[in-house]
Amino acid sequence: VQLQASGGGLVQAGGSLRLSCAASGRTSSSYVMSWFRQAPGKEREFVAGITRRGSNTYYADSVKGRFTISRENALNVVNLQMNSLKSEDTAVYYCAFRLAGVLTAYAENYNYWGQGTQVTVSS
Repeated sequence: VQLQASGGGLVQAGGSLRLSCAASGRTSSSYVMSWFRQAPGKEREFVAGITRRGSNTYYADSVKGRFTISRENALNVVNLQMNSLKSEDTAVYYCAFRLAGVLTAYAENYNYWGQGTQVTVSS
């Protein structure tokens, strides 16, 4: 399974970006899907996640109310709508899929990772 993330870029503070991640290869019927990010000099951190059927979502406190995660199950695609961006949101964003188990914020529980897409927010 390969994950391809897209949608990153440079945006001014207060602006918006939409990230997408699509799975290809021998995909399963459903995954737990999440986004993580890693800023320079910092550890990778959980941003948002969505359950297999999309009925539940979970967000890091730092992005709650500004970011929205969604999924398109038929396409094995997960999206992250990011609004009211701040300079502290600058990071490489990674999508991650988990084959078995529940939604979790722990990176080690995820089976597949995208290559990362850079998001830079200028102040």
